[in-house]
Amino acid sequence: MSSKGMSEIINSLFKALSERQRDVLVGRFGLDKAKEPQTLAALGERFHVTRERIRQIEMSALAAAREGVATNADCREIITAVKACLKKNGGVARVAPLLEHLHAVIRDLNENQLAFLVAASREVQSRPEDDEYHPFYYSDERSMKAATSFATGWIETLRKNKGTILGGRYQELLQKSAAAKHLTLPVAATYVGLSKHIHANPFGDVGLGEWPEIRPATVRDQIYLVLKKHSKPLHFQTIAATINDIGLHPHRALAPTVHNELIKDPRFVLVGRGIYGLSEHGYQPGTAREVIQRILKNQGPLKPKDVILAVQRERFLKANTVLVNLQNRNHFERLTDGSYQVREA
Repeated sequence: MSSKGMSEIINSLFKALSERQRDVLVGRFGLDKAKEPQTLAALGERFHVTRERIRQIEMSALAAAREGVATNADCREIITAVKACLKKNGGVARVAPLLEHLHAVIRDLNENQLAFLVAASREVQSRPEDDEYHPFYYSDERSMKAATSFATGWIETLRKNKGTILGGRYQELLQKSAAAKHLTLPVAATYVGLSKHIHANPFGDVGLGEWPEIRPATVRDQIYLVLKKHSKPLHFQTIAATINDIGLHPHRALAPTVHNELIKDPRFVLVGRGIYGLSEHGYQPGTAREVIQRILKNQGPLKPKDVILAVQRERFLKANTVLVNLQNRNHFERLTDGSYQVREA
């Protein structure tokens, strides 16, 4: 690990530059503390020159700094570490994990300083952030194309296999896709990690960000995800608290709002006082009487204790509530063996 700080190393490279060149590089790469990189246009206005003139100064300054990067021992150690990391990861690396790796070489290296060193060295390349990809570095065009091509193909695989992926087989399918391209699983994971389309939800499920099960944008989808992952009915207040605890909602989800959404959506079934389950888990809407009628129609005559057990598998109802409903002679008929059936109209 270098004994020098990164600012000291960069200042040593600036000794060969003019004041104007230093100012342009500092502005373009955000090398001042807590400063964002500036555009060519912004620097042009600052120095009262055209954007093209700023670009020319930037290029000449980088060329002047290149010799220092090539001969400075600390810079060489950093660039060598960058190359080693890229090689390990199939020729590409996102900025954040690359920086974490480089902190073993120099602890105070930041994203902007790394961008400057890479641009000055011209030994590796950088791909800026866009709508499709996070910013990343790559060793050569072949590596960059291999990574983006694999990521694109993987996204299509996800779209065609949503049910399988959400069923917990993400890693299994990724392993198969990696093997088909003669890639190791870590390299394949690095490639797909470049894409902005890949996300993980708070429960650890990985998939496409466009899927509400992965990035639920609405309160209804957040409710669905919570009930889906818990695999059991929950009180609406518990659902709201869970949404807030795991950070699904950008603001605080209010229990009354959650309750209103539960009422409106047929995916959610009231199974007890304020308690809701998912219809896909077998819960069906209806009053206590309607639930008993459905069970008896499906299963035939049942003894009271069996009716109670069948009802309680899908409703949080007291045994006495079931028994009281069975006494309604307008809807149920007691047979000689003590069992009950639906009274026919």
